[in-house]
Amino acid sequence: MSKKDFYEQKTEELINPLIEESGFELVDVEYVKEAGNYYLRVYIDKPGGITVDDCEVISRSFNDILDSEDYIEDSYIFEVSSPGLGRPLKKDRDFERSIGKEVDIKLYKAVDHSKDFTGVLVSYDGNTVVIETDDEKTISFEKKEIALIRLSFDF
Repeated sequence: MSKKDFYEQKTEELINPLIEESGFELVDVEYVKEAGNYYLRVYIDKPGGITVDDCEVISRSFNDILDSEDYIEDSYIFEVSSPGLGRPLKKDRDFERSIGKEVDIKLYKAVDHSKDFTGVLVSYDGNTVVIETDDEKTISFEKKEIALIRLSFDF
């Protein structure tokens, strides 16, 4: 297991009880390096959306746990955030909750000369994603072929 995977998994194990106790949902945990700094990010959500106060409650509570567990070797910045409008679908429950909603898909390799597809998520079985496009075509993708899938949104 890579250091990144270990940090994300350990963080998820430690923070999930705190998030559930607060009535929130853990959407994702990521440990990334950006512009020379490491970031440990936790994304949370709840029906109706997350507020800055919600993020602050989790951040303050989890900082004590991070200090006592001290499992991350590097210096890092800890952030708690909402997943935002364009949240990626990563976990099975994200896909299941999004059936019937419009999604944007970006593929690693082009299919029919395109890497970008938009359509209504019709089904998901853990390995295969099926969408229906505006022109009523049904297209199936293997999950491993998908670089990014997220809820579609227009401004």
